[in-house]
Amino acid sequence: MESILVPTLQKFSAEKMTKINIFETEHFFCDIYCFEPGQSQKLHTHSDADKVYFVLKGEGKFQVGEEVENLGPGYAILARSGLIHGVENSSSQQLVVLVFMSPNPNIKKV
Repeated sequence: MESILVPTLQKFSAEKMTKINIFETEHFFCDIYCFEPGQSQKLHTHSDADKVYFVLKGEGKFQVGEEVENLGPGYAILARSGLIHGVENSSSQQLVVLVFMSPNPNIKKV
């Protein structure tokens, strides 16, 4: 069994949000994203993959399509394939988000 104590992986950078990989297979990846106040993930899309954000700590402004919401711990957010999405930490506290994505866009199809 593979297991990881997720809070021990948290790392923050003053320059930009930090992505830390937890698990990765040919089918999906699971990361944590760590944001200092004011940091963000630029709005972007994935044409053939769905993404789920799960807020572990802090509060962030999440955009999926035209919808924008400030959400905190315990909230899961689905960004379906083709919809623009991103995250901003507009709070004064650190933000930690668990991220799942499938299919894994890091795996090149042959």
